[in-house]
Amino acid sequence: MRPEPNQMIDRKALSVWRISAALNAIFYLLMVGAFWYIQRTFDLPWWTLLIAGGLFVIIIIFTVFIFPAMQWKRWRFEVHEHEIDLQHGIFIKRRTLVPMVRVQHVDTRQGPILKKYHLSTVLISTAATIHEIPALDEEQADQLRDYISRLARVTEEDV
Repeated sequence: MRPEPNQMIDRKALSVWRISAALNAIFYLLMVGAFWYIQRTFDLPWWTLLIAGGLFVIIIIFTVFIFPAMQWKRWRFEVHEHEIDLQHGIFIKRRTLVPMVRVQHVDTRQGPILKKYHLSTVLISTAATIHEIPALDEEQADQLRDYISRLARVTEEDV
């Protein structure tokens, strides 16, 4: 059996994912507020609001604190001469091998939160889909993008 990829994404990914999850939590908070309004309007029992609030707290704990740490520990990648090996997933480990001959182009992406932490995401496009390696240091992402692009050109010329 093939060994797991050994390169990890930047540890600052934890902060980025936690901030993103906290921003998404605003949506859940609005849902609790809407439920509070419904509870008051239709005179539902007080414990229904307590359940909704408890679910909100549980969701926040998992999405902001637990899942990002698990996700960071599981994200691995490695670039070989003929393929890119990606592994990620919290409960279900997903392993993807992207052949270099299938790579059409490679991009980097950086949103406002990634930019604050000097991180970038590498996007690898094939005819079928786009694979990504999230939250790499800006310089590492640029070097990786260029390296994959070079390998894809060499592989294409060999065919």
